[in-house]
Amino acid sequence: MKRWQLWLGLLISAVFLYLALKGLALDQVWTAMLHAHYLWLLPGIAVYFVGVWVRSWRWHYMLRPLKKIPTYQMFPIVAIGYMGNNIYPARAGEVLRAAVLKQRQGVPISATLATVIVERIFDGVVMLAFVFLNLPELVRLTGSSGTLGNLSIYQLTVFGSVAFIGALLVFLLAAMFPNTSERIVRWAAGRFVPLRWRDNVIDVSVRFLTGLESLRSPQEALMIFFTTVIIWLLETGKYWFVMHAFEFQVSFFALMLMNGIVNLTTTLPSAPGYIGTFDAPGIALLAAYGIPPELAASYTLVLHGALWVPITLVGAYYYLRQPLRWGKQVSRLDQEEELGTPIHQEQP
Repeated sequence: MKRWQLWLGLLISAVFLYLALKGLALDQVWTAMLHAHYLWLLPGIAVYFVGVWVRSWRWHYMLRPLKKIPTYQMFPIVAIGYMGNNIYPARAGEVLRAAVLKQRQGVPISATLATVIVERIFDGVVMLAFVFLNLPELVRLTGSSGTLGNLSIYQLTVFGSVAFIGALLVFLLAAMFPNTSERIVRWAAGRFVPLRWRDNVIDVSVRFLTGLESLRSPQEALMIFFTTVIIWLLETGKYWFVMHAFEFQVSFFALMLMNGIVNLTTTLPSAPGYIGTFDAPGIALLAAYGIPPELAASYTLVLHGALWVPITLVGAYYYLRQPLRWGKQVSRLDQEEELGTPIHQEQP
């Protein structure tokens, strides 16, 4: 990736990490972490991996128009994607899992990336729903219009709604009217893309549109939406289990709000592993619920680690069993993508 993007992510993480730890008595944060009941992490991690399995099923469902791949074969690739997001900047794990899927299953990278973007849009819509559902409670607690420190939750929610719902509508229309979408792509390429790149851009864009086929019926779109809700409720379940390791209690709905705000904030550029962008809003929200900041910080940091470490180790395990062969292998994948190599169909 470009070096300026890496430095921008590091800068944003540094700012958020400063905001997260500003004014805290770090010795009290450490003491709270030492006295936590870490056995509660085990059911939390188990629930989280159920959510990863459901996410794998959702991706299997979205890829069915391209190729039918069993969920058990999707799970390792999803785990690899999580690992990539956790150790590389700019969510590079999404591109990594697209490349791994291309190598292992022959699905075009451009079509795969279309399904990944649709996943992220549905994730964003559900996160916003979590925030909207619980925003009145936050307003009641803070006595303001949903403000945590310098972060306006209301404004974040409004702008996020416009962005995610607008993008979802565009993708739904592109999926429902594929011929019109392809004509628009060809017209735009003819107008704005240099001649030497035009054919490749059109070819990749058309295959990108094939990745949207799972949205062509309202029933399928609703299935993806409800599956997304289940995924994020299961992840909130992990927040709930980890909370029991510490000496405080908030409602499940408060943790839904925390989950929504934290994950919306982690869409910002950041250092690998969402350092700072995960922690600062989580601590601020729990403090708004009356939790002592040091206790909120210890919980948020442990939760962050519990979300990061297990899936990263599992993803690394699956990746090292059959690593992507960089160099010649990636060049070959790129050449196949440009030449329009057909998808390998399953044998009857």
